[in-house]
Amino acid sequence: NFCPLLTASSYSPSSAFVSSASALSSGRHISKPSSILFLSSALFIHSTNRGKRSTTTTAAAENNDSVGECNDTTIDDISNTPLLSEMYDAQYPGTAVQRLRAVHERVSILATDGTLDGPWEDVRRRLLWAGGLKDLPNSRPGQGYTGHSFNDWNHVDLTTMNDNTSDNLNDGSVKGIAVGNQLGPGIRIASIPELGPGGSWSTCAMGCNSDPPSDVAHVQFRSRVAFKLVWVPNDDYDTFVLLDDDGELLAKGKPSDGPKGLPRRREREMNYHIMKGSKYSIVADRLAALNSTQSTD
Repeated sequence: NFCPLLTASSYSPSSAFVSSASALSSGRHISKPSSILFLSSALFIHSTNRGKRSTTTTAAAENNDSVGECNDTTIDDISNTPLLSEMYDAQYPGTAVQRLRAVHERVSILATDGTLDGPWEDVRRRLLWAGGLKDLPNSRPGQGYTGHSFNDWNHVDLTTMNDNTSDNLNDGSVKGIAVGNQLGPGIRIASIPELGPGGSWSTCAMGCNSDPPSDVAHVQFRSRVAFKLVWVPNDDYDTFVLLDDDGELLAKGKPSDGPKGLPRRREREMNYHIMKGSKYSIVADRLAALNSTQSTD
C-alpha cells in the first residue's frame, strides 16, 4: 500500500534530541589493611602471569551480609550503558534513535566515497543501504517493495521508527495521504536489522514545508527523518542533497547518467516544490544560486 493519493502531475501544494542523561557511579569499599594486602597480591600475581594484559579486580566481601544485588553491577556494565539521549527522543518519541545514528554513519561514508556521483540506479541502491533498507524492486507493494524509494517526488524521507510505532496508521492528520496507510508489514520485511532496533522506510515528504513538519514521518510515526533527498533547482535538476531532520547538509551527489538516467524531470521539480520555502530548501537554494553564479562567470 502506497501512501500518496496524488501524482506529480496532479498535486498542487497549498500556499533534542533529549540532551539529558543519567550519570551513574559505582565503587567498592575496602576497610581493612588485610583486604588491601589481598588485593595488591592478587594484582601482582595476575600481572606476572599475564604480562601487559590489563584487568579489573575486585576484593571479595569479608562478611556474608555485604553480598547483595549491587555486587552484580560492574564498572564495565555501567560504562557500556547507552546515554538516555542515544535511546530516546522526547520531541519525537517514535524515533529509533540508535538506528538513526547508524544511518548517519553510513551516509558519512557515501559523502566521501564518490558513489553518489555514479549511475543513478547504483546511487539509489547505496541510499537504500545507508538507510537500512533492502533493495526489493520485485516485491509486491505493501510487502517490502522498495523500487519506488527515492524514485519519485514524494518517497524521499528515510525514516527510522521504533518497533512499537511501525504499525501506526494515518488517521487523516497527514493531508493528501490515504487514511490508514498501513506500512508496518513492509517495514519489517525490508528493514536491515544490523543497524539497530526499529525499522526503516522511505516515507512521504509532502507536508514537510510546514513548521513543524506535518508529513508521514513526523505525524504518523512521530519520528524524525534520518535523511531527506532534495533535488537542487538548477537548470537540469541533476544534483541532489541529503539533509538531516533540521535541514542541515549531510551529503550531495550528481549522478553520472543525468539527466536522462534520473527520475523524470517532473518528479524532480515537484520534489523541490514541496520543500520550497521551508528549512529543507535552504541548502538546495544556495547550491542553485552558486551554480548560477559560476555559469555566468
